[in-house]
Amino acid sequence: MVAGETSGDLLAGLLLGGLRTRWPGLQSAGIGGARMAEHGFDAWWPSERLAVRGYVEVLRHYRGITAIRDQLRTRLLHQRPDVFIGVDAPDFNLQLERDLKQRGIHTVHFVCPSVWAWRAERLEKIRASVDHMLCLFPFEPALLQQHGVAATFVGHPLADVIPMHADRAAARATLGLRDDVPVLAILPGSRRSEIQYLAQRFFAAAQLLLRERPTLQCVVPAIPALHGLVEQIARDAGVAEQVRILRGQSHTVLAACDVTLIASGTATLEAALFKRPMVIAYNMHWLSWQIMRRKRLQAWVGLPNILCRDFVVPELLQEQATPRALADAVNQWLDAPDRVLRLQHRFEALHLELQRDTSKLATDAIETLLET
Repeated sequence: MVAGETSGDLLAGLLLGGLRTRWPGLQSAGIGGARMAEHGFDAWWPSERLAVRGYVEVLRHYRGITAIRDQLRTRLLHQRPDVFIGVDAPDFNLQLERDLKQRGIHTVHFVCPSVWAWRAERLEKIRASVDHMLCLFPFEPALLQQHGVAATFVGHPLADVIPMHADRAAARATLGLRDDVPVLAILPGSRRSEIQYLAQRFFAAAQLLLRERPTLQCVVPAIPALHGLVEQIARDAGVAEQVRILRGQSHTVLAACDVTLIASGTATLEAALFKRPMVIAYNMHWLSWQIMRRKRLQAWVGLPNILCRDFVVPELLQEQATPRALADAVNQWLDAPDRVLRLQHRFEALHLELQRDTSKLATDAIETLLET
């Protein structure tokens, strides 16, 4: 297995739980993180080594990443596993999967690349690389099957992990937060490059909000590996004493908050499943943005908006993501309880749509593939 970042490690860990229930003697190894290690996964490399986003950013790490892929390919072709499962990280995994598939090793990819949103040219590469695709969203299998790719909708495992109605008061008590004043969750991303581009903007927005709402409680669930970087950016922004920076605990923070200022990515879906209003932002190297913008197929970037087919939450991208604009968008949620209630109803319907026995459905699909 290969999971390329924090969100992939979470999904892979949930999948490994189902696989080990079906096959207690299962041996798993490759590239992964802490959630996978909980299920006996042997990480030859940590998933953080692949956590790079953007064209320019990838180029800076290209030689190191390709060296890892070459070494992994050689090792897998020598050991020949029963199945290779690539979890997200399509730029890394699809090429590896194609090489393994050509040599007779079964390949499964978990999380369909967003070919319905951008880079539709990937469909041909997927067909050449993947024996079976495990899809998180219900509209994906039909699209893939039109292009000759076998696929199964397995639901989104987070829809089972996250409760339909999270206990906000209990989460605040766990974190030592007051229950009578608003909480802002700040999630600037799980990759170093995301944090470097977004955290300063988010903290500058928090500073504006704290001037206007002095009792506002701001909490940042930083991934442990990047906790020091987040703390340094907070100090540089002058908010280190006003913002609580935690090691992890993102789900507890999302359960506790009234609104979240959040980087586009899987975390936005987690926020939606917690039924929390959000302001989605993204910023990257200007050249990466120019390339990516030309490949977009939809008006939306954030997963909640894509799945609801509407701008149910604001998106502030690149030059739009100024501290003042971010702060104003947060204020609009805090000042509009009726709007928040309508959004919660939309997110409840989305939660039900994504709720399946993911680990069983995925394991069934893998077992069927192995029997062919």
